[in-house]
Amino acid sequence: MADRAQGCAAVYVTHSETSTGVVHDVRAIADAVRPTGAALVVDAVSSLGGVELQTADWGIDVVVSGSQKALMTPPGLAFASVSERGWSMADRATLPRFALDWRTARDAQAGGSTAFTPPITLVAGLNAALAMIEAEGVETIWARNRDLARATRAGGRALVLDLFSPDDDSSAMVTAVLMPEGIDGQEAYRLLRDRHGVVLAGGQGRLRGRIIRIGHMGYMNQFDIVTALAALELTLGELGYRAPAPGAGAAAAVEAFAQVGAAGV
Repeated sequence: MADRAQGCAAVYVTHSETSTGVVHDVRAIADAVRPTGAALVVDAVSSLGGVELQTADWGIDVVVSGSQKALMTPPGLAFASVSERGWSMADRATLPRFALDWRTARDAQAGGSTAFTPPITLVAGLNAALAMIEAEGVETIWARNRDLARATRAGGRALVLDLFSPDDDSSAMVTAVLMPEGIDGQEAYRLLRDRHGVVLAGGQGRLRGRIIRIGHMGYMNQFDIVTALAALELTLGELGYRAPAPGAGAAAAVEAFAQVGAAGV
């Protein structure tokens, strides 16, 4: 990576890739990029608040995120954390911009205002969500997300579904499972939503119809994971796929929770 970054002004990386369920090792990427002198810009839309991200300690120049994932707030708010070097680059930039000019936002906020009309209700919702995060503690949240992910993967394996996302803690935000041969993941998604009232996520692009994604970030708990796995098993059964034993996925998740002593999460 360092060789390929030579001569670049900036390197862009996605922290949590929700389309595939992968959380990238941003700390290692930052270490690799640092000798090149390139700025590091991290897309943390779905990772901020859900997994560890040490902006200053890891030497990240810009982190951008949104309200709608691990921060448990409806979509509509975006955030940017900018280092001193990032501000210097912004001040030198010559590309015309207006609505997305960080300097305009910074100057307005310094005066206790906003550059444009803000979504007040979303800000109030975000304040409530951040209070919940602060009360629980970020390290507790990171551990909870890992436990939910481990149980989800255990459930997928018990249903004899191949994992598309990594079978390790780098898949702490989303678990993606491949659909059995002959079963359309989009049809499974529709049945889950319309018949069982459970909204998971299908695949995108080349993965459309091939995978189902189960999120375990934000306002999620053990019951949600067990319910999702049970509903997925029912749906696959309706489409002709039979698990090795009735309730295998949900049972494996419950066993995983019991093993880590996470009762009450």
